[in-house]
Amino acid sequence: MSKMRAAVLVEPGKFELRHVPRPEPGPTDVLIKINRTGICGTDMHIFHGNYSAEFLPMIPGHEFTGEVVEIGDLVDSLHAGQKVVVDNNIGCTRCYWCRRNEILNCPEMRQMGIHMDGGFAEYIAVPERLAIPAPAHVPDAVLALTEPLACVVRAARKSQISFAQSVVVMGAGPIGNLHVQLLRTIGAAPIIVSDMSEDRLAMARAVGADLAVTPDELTEAVMQATDGRGADVVIESVGLPALYAQAQTLMRKGGHLSAFGITGPGEALTLDILQTVLEENSVKGSVAAMGENMHDALTLLTHGRIDTSAFTGAEFPLEEIQQAFDTFAERPKDLKTQIVM
Repeated sequence: MSKMRAAVLVEPGKFELRHVPRPEPGPTDVLIKINRTGICGTDMHIFHGNYSAEFLPMIPGHEFTGEVVEIGDLVDSLHAGQKVVVDNNIGCTRCYWCRRNEILNCPEMRQMGIHMDGGFAEYIAVPERLAIPAPAHVPDAVLALTEPLACVVRAARKSQISFAQSVVVMGAGPIGNLHVQLLRTIGAAPIIVSDMSEDRLAMARAVGADLAVTPDELTEAVMQATDGRGADVVIESVGLPALYAQAQTLMRKGGHLSAFGITGPGEALTLDILQTVLEENSVKGSVAAMGENMHDALTLLTHGRIDTSAFTGAEFPLEEIQQAFDTFAERPKDLKTQIVM
């Protein structure tokens, strides 16, 4: 059996570079030679043992791009040599939730790199339906951003954000930065961002934030920018209960809270039910991308609607994945770190 190199997370905080069996594609699968895989905030949760620990040892990684090198006997829409990005969500395709493109709620749902082996390896076999052809001229470093951007696309669609709406983005990390850029493309205004990092606030301003302030300055900035009403939409993209509580105070009457940031298990959001009912406020969760969201994100990247310069500078070879994860929090200017195979 052919072997491949893979970074196996054997326990929280510890990777081992191993030679493992190369996957064999089934009749409706394609085998992909992976070129690049991005490190996601979810990967960091897995690395620290806060998420999916029951699936270890495992090969993490779900933000990947590569090239088809082998196809199953029944595959007819893809061919060897074709660049692809991959929708990492595997549902049953038959249930109520799968039919509605809510695959995360499918009772049989699994995600590559989260519940099963993923993209920190040289090869991966995926169902044909989840491999999306990508333009050959788009750099791999950009294509590897398709999945995180698609998550942001899904959140914007679920929040029904439109032009001239005021939006607050809590958190100016990689996802927060993508939120800002997509909001700018949609035509939201004003776009107000908060973060503790001055470096990340500066990057948010550079890509279109109208105001970028610290959390302590946020309430005053929002009220001044919205004539005291509060924002039409508030996006929490950090995952802290205290920020979720603050988010509710920043919405206008009839406003919307987009719950995007992942908190620890069991952490609760205190909701003033009477206020929510009387003001007709809304809260909606959105955490991942699937289906058409991936195609939308790929289109935006292909046509240069997203400034990717701050996302493509930090890269490590597969052999140095332990260092990449260990130093992740020490590099706030690196909005994205990618592992190169």
